[in-house]
Amino acid sequence: MIMSVSILRGFQKTISEKVVGFGSHIIVRNLASGNSIYQDEPFDTTCAEVAKIRQIIGVRKVQFFAEKGGMVKTANQIHGILFKGISHDYDTSFFSSNMVEGVLPSFTDSTASNEVIISHTIARKLGLGVGDKLRTYFWSGDNYRARAFKISGIYNTDLNEFDEHYIVGDLRQVVRLNEWEPQMAGGCEILVKDFNKLSSITNDVHEVIGYDLEAVSIIDKNQTLFAWLGLLNSNIVLIIVIMALVCIVSIISALLIMIFEKTSMIGILKTLGSQNWSIQQIFLIKSAQIVGLGIVIGSAIALVLGLIQQHFHILHLDPESYSVGYVPIDLNPTIFIVIAAGTIISCLFALLLPTAYISTIKPAKTIRFE
Repeated sequence: MIMSVSILRGFQKTISEKVVGFGSHIIVRNLASGNSIYQDEPFDTTCAEVAKIRQIIGVRKVQFFAEKGGMVKTANQIHGILFKGISHDYDTSFFSSNMVEGVLPSFTDSTASNEVIISHTIARKLGLGVGDKLRTYFWSGDNYRARAFKISGIYNTDLNEFDEHYIVGDLRQVVRLNEWEPQMAGGCEILVKDFNKLSSITNDVHEVIGYDLEAVSIIDKNQTLFAWLGLLNSNIVLIIVIMALVCIVSIISALLIMIFEKTSMIGILKTLGSQNWSIQQIFLIKSAQIVGLGIVIGSAIALVLGLIQQHFHILHLDPESYSVGYVPIDLNPTIFIVIAAGTIISCLFALLLPTAYISTIKPAKTIRFE
């Protein structure tokens, strides 16, 4: 049960973190940006709303970005891209943890960086590598503008929907392409401290922003994906119920065998004046010892196997099907405690029924049989 729940919870956590890494927890942008897929409307990073958002309880960080659609051209191929420009103080821990080659772009306060990172998918399709030039073309009205970037690194998240299109670079490159003022951006991304409070924090953000802005949580933006992850919870419940039933049937069978083997002893104890409940307690305590030992051994095995998988990724998955290249494990102590406590409580309650058989045993019959 521990391994099953840890794997499913690990899968949910890993996919959620990857989606959040590309789009943060909450995105605030100009309401008019929703009409265009590849072009953001300008957002003033110095507006009063930004200061109010930073003061909301539960907000960890506010950072700025802008996106612009275009294409990459090589000698033999053309590939559509979405250039994501990020500010110099952007939280790049997600991209750092998914880098497979090279380094992140180096941003300075003085000039716009010409370095970008591309996905392993784009690099493989176009035959590009670290240090190569990336010739890009962006639409601007009826015309296009060409830019040549330098690839500083290659990342891989196994999320094909994002890896197919996203390249990441300096926000100021998008500002220049769109001919915006220096303090403008495409929007701001909000990171929260507690993902479980995302809904309430999103509502708080709605209350402090103007009518011309919109705030969208990552769950609302990717409803299909998170609905699918939510369905995994029903699988977790089903697995726990099935395994708990197997566990209960096994321990009841073991207890009944013990009762049948000790029938004569039960008769002698009753003859000596023992009450039914006191005899039942003896068998319940013995059963609890067996269940407790099984829980300790099972938890230890689950912990060892989980740590091995977590550090060495021995079990692999197809990234194209599961969006992750290995079986993820979430070794949360709460999982161990809840499953262990739930198992022993369920088993002890289930054992009340077979121990009730003790009250039907007649001392005269058992002693005569002996």
